[in-house]
Amino acid sequence: MATRDEIRTSLFGERTVHIVTVGRRTGLERVTEIWTTPLFGRLFICGTPNAAKPGVWHQPRDWYANLLARPVFVLRLVRGTTADLPARAEQVADPARRRAILEAPSTAYYRDKAMSFEAALAHSPIVEVTFTGDAAWLNDAVRAATPPETDSEGH
Repeated sequence: MATRDEIRTSLFGERTVHIVTVGRRTGLERVTEIWTTPLFGRLFICGTPNAAKPGVWHQPRDWYANLLARPVFVLRLVRGTTADLPARAEQVADPARRRAILEAPSTAYYRDKAMSFEAALAHSPIVEVTFTGDAAWLNDAVRAATPPETDSEGH
C-alpha cells in the first residue's frame, strides 16, 4: 500500500494517470490514460476537442461522456507508485473559468492541438477532480501544492 507521501509525489511529479470510468452505454469499466493538470489550488483533467486529428473540428471523448453520465470514478496512479483514488468529476462549463484554465502555461498542449483557441475554449473537455472517501485528504494536498492565484472569476 502506497504511503501518503508516495501518493503526493506521484500525483504531482507525473501528470500521466489512468481514469477508471463506467461506460455510459455499456455499464462496463473503461480505463483511459490521461493527464492531470493542477491549477488554482484544484486538479483538472483536460482534453483536446479534436483528438489532435488534422481537419477534425470536434470529436467528443468517450471518457468525458462517461464522466458526465456518471461523475464518480477512480483516478489510478500508475507511474511513480500505484494507487486507486476514489474521485468525483465536475464539468467545467463556465466560459470565464474555461478561458483561465486554457490560458495557463501548463495547458498549452491542449491549445496547440486544437484548430484554434476558440475551438479549444468551446469544445475542450474539462473536468475538475475532487477526491472522495479515503482519498479526500488529497484535496488539501492539491490546494497546498498549487499556486494560490485565482482565475478571472475568483475560483
